[in-house]
Amino acid sequence: MSPRTLFLSKLIGLYCILIALSMITRKQATLESVTAVLRDPSMMFVLGAITLIAGLAMVLMHNIWSGGALVVIVTLVGWMTLIKSLSFLFLPTDVNAEFFLRQLHYQTLFYLYGTFLLVLGLYLTYSGFKSTSH
Repeated sequence: MSPRTLFLSKLIGLYCILIALSMITRKQATLESVTAVLRDPSMMFVLGAITLIAGLAMVLMHNIWSGGALVVIVTLVGWMTLIKSLSFLFLPTDVNAEFFLRQLHYQTLFYLYGTFLLVLGLYLTYSGFKSTSH
């Protein structure tokens, strides 16, 4: 496994674990924050710009579509981050808010999304730390 894949799996994995635990333990604060950000054009621009840097870095650094589940998942996370950042930057704020809050049923499925994020983080972190680079 490449050192780059292992580093990104550890980084993304630990990030997902910490964010998921924060979300799950602070549901109401998370819902209020996400709703406020999605309805604020200035915050969406800032969030989009920061997410764009992360997405571009991951896609430019790790755009590998073969080599096992871990490799492909790291690549998919990079592409999803890039696509999400572009939606934040180019789509109207109300379109993003509608999609994330209503179409994806963010409030209703909150714990499902948090659990998915936690499981993804655990998989990436475990795989990143147990594998060896060559």
